Amino acid sequence: MLTRVFKSGNSLAVRIPKELAIVEAGQEIEIEQVGNTLVVRPVKKETLADLAEIFAMFTPDFMPEGREFHEQKERDWGNFGKVAPADGQE
Repeated sequence: MLTRVFKSGNSLAVRIPKELAIVEAGQEIEIEQVGNTLVVRPVKKETLADLAEIFAMFTPDFMPEGREFHEQKERDWGNFGKVAPADGQE
């Protein structure tokens, strides 16, 4: 299929024929330039409902030994929330 590039404001635009539509009008898409090719794909907004599917993408050998243990250092919370004086001022 052939189409033309046209000007839309300060941008260039391409009319996508209905037969090639992969998104609805107004839906966000991502455009990536790969060499001399533009790749257009819909933006999929992930929600908490997608969490199980996201976790399923991890292979069984992902971090098989688990996370490293790091000793927690004692923190001084005595100055928490206090504003430090500006340089040269007390």
